[in-house]
Amino acid sequence: MTRRIYQEMARLSAEGRPFALGLIARVKGSSPQRTGAKALFLPEGGIVGTLGGGCLEAEVQARALRALRTGKPDTFDLLLDHDFGWDDGLICGGRVQGLILPDAHRVGPLWAELAEATEPVRWGVREDFSIARVEGPGGSWLYEETVHPPFALWIAGSGHVAQAVAPLALQLDFAVTVFDDRPGLANHRLFPEPTILRVGPWHELLHEPLPRVPTFGLIVTRGHQHDALVLSEWIHRPFAFLGMIGSRRKARLIREQFLRQKLATAGQLDRVVCPVGLPIHAIGVNEIAVSVLAQFIQCRAELLGLARTQDASPTARASEPPSSGEGSAAAPCATSPGDTPQGWQPGQK
Repeated sequence: MTRRIYQEMARLSAEGRPFALGLIARVKGSSPQRTGAKALFLPEGGIVGTLGGGCLEAEVQARALRALRTGKPDTFDLLLDHDFGWDDGLICGGRVQGLILPDAHRVGPLWAELAEATEPVRWGVREDFSIARVEGPGGSWLYEETVHPPFALWIAGSGHVAQAVAPLALQLDFAVTVFDDRPGLANHRLFPEPTILRVGPWHELLHEPLPRVPTFGLIVTRGHQHDALVLSEWIHRPFAFLGMIGSRRKARLIREQFLRQKLATAGQLDRVVCPVGLPIHAIGVNEIAVSVLAQFIQCRAELLGLARTQDASPTARASEPPSSGEGSAAAPCATSPGDTPQGWQPGQK
């Protein structure tokens, strides 16, 4: 997710500050970053974003500073192993190809559009290194990318777990909305300003329509009864992921109750992830937030078609679904891309 990098490019462009955009256009084998990774290289030596750090980024930075001085775009094709002569001994073994664009600040309106996109927008770099929107098929492009609006995260409840999840989710490019009937908790003293707050009686809050983008639901209210109330409504909505905090015993009891009262079908209940979060033996609300967001990231990557093969990078194993222990035994994504709101389609890799 790169919305923050587009926001920074839009800001720098609006201020008239030059920068070189470095991006990874192709990866073969293992590498510290995937295709589409970006970094902004500033004339005074600052870096915003990352291409993976270490000697790879240092090499690209040196070329980016030269490109800023000369005004000429550049490419890089780096083999990440010890034979290349890196001073700190890279052993990833992959190959990284990319572009360095010293005039990226001249297309500020495009970066602003991408930063605030509410529909998928495709842009690219032509063979002459010019940057533009991709309008329709065809044409010769060195690099193309579809920018999606951020996935939505709806959090039912505004207690300790929600207060830990929301700011982290915002940093990870989720658009966060918190629902609760307690204005003493659901306020911007406890939640970052970008958080959307919906405060009122639950029977009104639970009828708000879902956004047009894929939406993740997280149920962390103040107790079993409120969790069940929210679930009884949200289970009938096309969430891309629907998770609820709790134990396996709680999940079993709610399942039995919902089936007995005919509140949901077995198939609908199978798509609820409870306990939510990857099995990292989390202790305390901050670690719980990490486990929950890790599962959300995993699901989001699958929906966008970004899940990597096991040997694609040193961190690829983090994308494998849990095999045992805490957490749901089901696939990380509670629903399939076909269940997401009409009109949304994942972009090309």
